[in-house]
Parts: sequence; structure tokens; C-alpha cells
Amino acid sequence: MKSLLVRLTLGLHEQDISADEKTRIEQWLQEGLLVKEETIYRLPSQYRAGTIAMNQAGNGAYLQVLGANVRDLFIDEHDLGDAKEGDLAIVKRLLGRRGRPSAKIVAVVGRAESYSVAYVKIQNGVRSVLDIRNDYPAGVQLGADALASYEEGTLFKINNQDGEIMEVLGNLSDPLVDEKIVLAMYNKHDDFDEEVKKLAKSFDKTVDASKFPDRKDLRSLPFCTIDPVTAKDFDDAVCYLPETHTLYVAIADVSAYVTPFGPIDAEAIYRGFSIYLPHRSIPMLPRELSETLCSLQPHVDRLAYTFKLVLDPDTLEVTESELFEAVIHSKRRFNYEEVDRIFDAPEKVDAKNEDERLVIANLLALRKLTDALREQRLKTGFDFRSEELEMTLDAQQNIVKTETAEETPSHALIEDCMLLANKAAAERFERGVFRIHEPPSPAKLQSLYTELAGIGIIAEQKESLKETITAIQQEAEKRGIAHEVDTLIIRAQMQARYAPDNVGHFGLGFERYTHFTSPIRRYSDLIVHRLLKAIARGDKEEGSYVLRNIDALCYAISDKEREASDIELRFMDRKFARWAAEHIGERFPARVYATDPELRAEITAPLRGARVKVVTNEPVMLFDDIELRIENVNLATAKIHTTFVRKIASHSAFPKEEE
Repeated sequence: MKSLLVRLTLGLHEQDISADEKTRIEQWLQEGLLVKEETIYRLPSQYRAGTIAMNQAGNGAYLQVLGANVRDLFIDEHDLGDAKEGDLAIVKRLLGRRGRPSAKIVAVVGRAESYSVAYVKIQNGVRSVLDIRNDYPAGVQLGADALASYEEGTLFKINNQDGEIMEVLGNLSDPLVDEKIVLAMYNKHDDFDEEVKKLAKSFDKTVDASKFPDRKDLRSLPFCTIDPVTAKDFDDAVCYLPETHTLYVAIADVSAYVTPFGPIDAEAIYRGFSIYLPHRSIPMLPRELSETLCSLQPHVDRLAYTFKLVLDPDTLEVTESELFEAVIHSKRRFNYEEVDRIFDAPEKVDAKNEDERLVIANLLALRKLTDALREQRLKTGFDFRSEELEMTLDAQQNIVKTETAEETPSHALIEDCMLLANKAAAERFERGVFRIHEPPSPAKLQSLYTELAGIGIIAEQKESLKETITAIQQEAEKRGIAHEVDTLIIRAQMQARYAPDNVGHFGLGFERYTHFTSPIRRYSDLIVHRLLKAIARGDKEEGSYVLRNIDALCYAISDKEREASDIELRFMDRKFARWAAEHIGERFPARVYATDPELRAEITAPLRGARVKVVTNEPVMLFDDIELRIENVNLATAKIHTTFVRKIASHSAFPKEEE
């Protein structure tokens, strides 16, 4: 429903209406909630669609508008009807009123969260079914007799549109159920329909280059891939020829196999992104494609969409950019650790054959190039030292350990190669799928500066925002809180998203940017490939098709990206809650990361990453190192409650005075 409302806000073409949507659209058209302009359906200008968010003051609500960059609309309590928190609604704007923009509800059309997970709780001898998001009663259709047959902790997947139980997921006491919980909340699933699997299995298992005479044959070039040791889907391969300063970035040619309107495409756009949990992945594409035929595996021929980029060795500018469909043959699959060892001690490398010797020699030359590219890039872009947490689980999916993943030279090399290709792709269209990142608002910046002042870092205004933030980072580095302050800076910024029109990428410092390099795991990149191929062929009909619903598509894939991220974070939160439940009453070191509206800290040992609420009457400041005690854990909501015990050290943000 949310997707339909977004498309109607932006304009929905008649031929893109599904059979399930047609009846509803005709009804809304008759009720005057829609207009039809030639072949396009849309909401009239005085109407908006969005999600109801109840006002804490209790005198009304706000409509969080979908698909339009406009302010939220206030809805007075007398204009709410029977709408509830989280409802999807169509409202009519009330024009001519003074004060904040307002509206009244004309139709409640569904729930913003289509699915939820609820559990059975027994309290004072009374059984109830509660939503695990907030521990409030779930609107589920379940009689008293039926409810009595379920034991405490039983978990249900609920269809929020009608309150029906779709599936019994298991019991809250079982650690293996956490994965089912987070996937059910967003209606995600691992397995593919039979039609999708049948089509994925129908392709030739190998690539016969002779069947692709129109593709450039790059099989003789020394391509290699560099990925995590556990990776199975290899989106990208690189080849650098130092003699001519030429970089080839080859990307899995998913669009050669996944065609528009087909069953694989329909499933891919529904999933939007691959989801990566600590113990496994839920792929966007069937594994026959994502881990085999599309994956740029070593020592086999593969179809690739490839950039050839020639760089000026002095200015590092791209002087020649060519994009073509190709066949490649990766000579070596590296993991990051292997490449870092090569960089650390190239004299100790023992190449197994001539291909490997050449690949390694070229990587050493490529590192010099990408180091220089990064140095140049950081003159306008930012280097935010965000940390990625890696979690290791046992067979029962309980935490074994957590550790922080560090960016190493091998990561940096691949990142800058991909940035070059993404920039080059963005230069080739004026409207499509851009990856944009707007500068932070003045209000957000002022809030950031106030937070920093509270820990003794005074933000002096420089000639540019880049210089101001760099100065803040340098001061944080001196105080040993670089990561923490970078997290505050990131929090103050707008969220990067997909958009049909370019506004640049503030964080990277790029005027134009898109996502081109990961079509196996991101639907955005697949759309960019299709658009670029249509442009290359001069196929205006195909190009116009790709762009027809591009506004709604960009909104949808941005939403899917947030979903995938939420699933990954919620899963880890549930694992931390299970760990904490085994340590109630015990004390642990932690660092404060938020003081408003409540005190929150992150446990730092023996596991790092568990974020907890802390209760105290003591004066505690941002980034203080403290000791806390775990008091109770709600496994359903994955909330960990703690109390403050003592400060471990003086405030880390303030340098000690010299004696």
C-alpha cells in the first residue's frame, strides 16, 4: 500500500498498475481522491498521502507525507476520525488557515507497517498478545480459547491489515527464532518461488564467449577480485595496466540475465537489497545467479559491464572513459587479508604462476594510484572514521565474540576504484538513479556544535563547512575520541539516498555520483546498468521506460535500503539482549554515547556493541567511561536496562592538565 501511495503521489502510468491495484484505484477515482491525466493517475494537488504520527500533546497528529519533499501536515484531533498511530491515510490540505500547514483525513487506507510480530505474555495469570516493537497489545484476531492453547513466549507473524495470524514462528526462548523475527517484521524470506528458481536454473551453467561476438573480449587481461574471505558473490573485478595508466573496473553483468517484467526482476525489486546477517546472507537474486553465473569467479569466463578509465598520472584526472559489455576471465580471487600481506611485504610474495605474478605487480602499482586518489579526494570530501561491528555466532546463534572491522589498505584500494567507476557512470545521464547526500541543515549543525561545546570542543567557523568539520575532527583526534565525534557528525547529516535528479554527494565531495558497482546485491545498480545500456544503444524507447517511474523507484529503493539496514541492526540487538539476559546483576564497562533525551551507553567489554539504557541521578557527560550493572532484559523488545555504578575515568573528551 505504501508503494502504491508513493507512486500515486508522483504519478502512476496506467500500464504499470497491477491487477490487485486496479480495483482500488478505480474506487478512489470515483470518490474524487485521484485524477487521471491522459494515461497517468495521481493525487490531486490539494491531497497528500502519508503515515499518521500521533502528537505527544494529545491534541491531534501529524501526517508524515510520502513521496514528496514537503513539511509534515498537522491534523487536529477533530479531523482525525478513527485514525490511529501508524495508519496510512489520504488527507485533504486545509488551505487559507494561518499557522502551520494542516489537513483533515478523508480516508484511512491501511497500516504503514504491513506486518508485525507479536508474542504471548502471561502477567498476573492473564494471557495477552503483545507487539514486540513496543510491548503494546497487538490487534490480533485470536479468541480466548485459542490463546489458551499457546504457551508463554509463542511468537506470531501478524498481517496488520486484517489482524490475522499468518504464521507461528516459534518461541522467544529459542535463539534460532531471532532470524525469523526480524525477517517476518518486514515480510522478508530467503527462499525463492519455484518459477524464479526454475528460470534461474535454466541459464547455461558456463559462459561460452563465442556466443557473444559483440562483446569486447578482455579475457587476456589480468583481472582479479578482492573481497571478504567469506564472500560468495563477487560483484566487481579490477585490472590496472601501469604502463598506460589504464584502470579497468568490471562489474557483474546482471542485466544480461535479469530482464524487466520477468519473475526474477519482480522478486529482485521486491527485495531491493541483499541482507547480510552475521552467520549468513539473504540474497537479492537466486544463488544460481548471485553466487555462480553472475559472480565474477576466478578461472572462468564471465559477462561483465566494464569501464575503461585512463588517468593522467600528474593530475589524476580521468582523460578517457569508455564503457562496454565484455567477457572477462579473472586470474585470481583474493581476500582482503591476502592483499594486505602482499602490501606489507611484497618481497616475500611467492607467485604461483606468471598470471599471478603480473596481477600482484599491477596491484602494487594500483595501490600507489589509489593512495594518491584518496589523498586528492579528501581535500573536498570527508574521512569519517565510522566503525563496523562484526559479530561471530555459535551453532545455536548465540554470540561468541564481537570485534570492530578496520579499514585496511586493501579495502581502501577497492573503494577508490569503485568510486571512480560510480563517478564515471553518473556522468553519462542527466536523469536516472543518482546517489545523493545533501549538506546538513543549519539547525542540525547548530545542534552538533552545542553537543560538542558540552564536551569542550568549540567549533570555530572556518571559510567552508569542510574546513570547520576537519578542524573538529583534528581536535577530537587529539582527545582520543575521533570515532565518537565522527559518529556525532554523521548523525547531524542528512541520510544518503537515491534520487532521480542530481544534487551532488556532500560526504564524498563529488558533484555527481551514482551506484553502478554492485548489481548482484543492490537493485539501484541494476537500473543504472539498464539505463546506460539504453543510452549506449540510442534506444530512446527503452530509456524512457526505465525513467518512466524513476521518482517512485528511487523512493522505493531508498526505503528498501533502510529496511535491509534495520533488519541487520535489529538482529544484532536481539543477540545482545540474549547475551545480557545471561548476565543480569553483573557489572560491565561502557562509554556514554547519548545523554538526551535519556542516558544511553555502549558496553565495551568483554563484548563490544551492546547499546543500553542507563538509569542514574549522578552527573554523567557524553563519552564518559562508566561502569554499569545489568538490571533486567526484555527479550521480546530486545531492550537492555542498566543502572550506573561509577565513573571509570575522568571525562575522556577533556585533555588532562599538565602537572
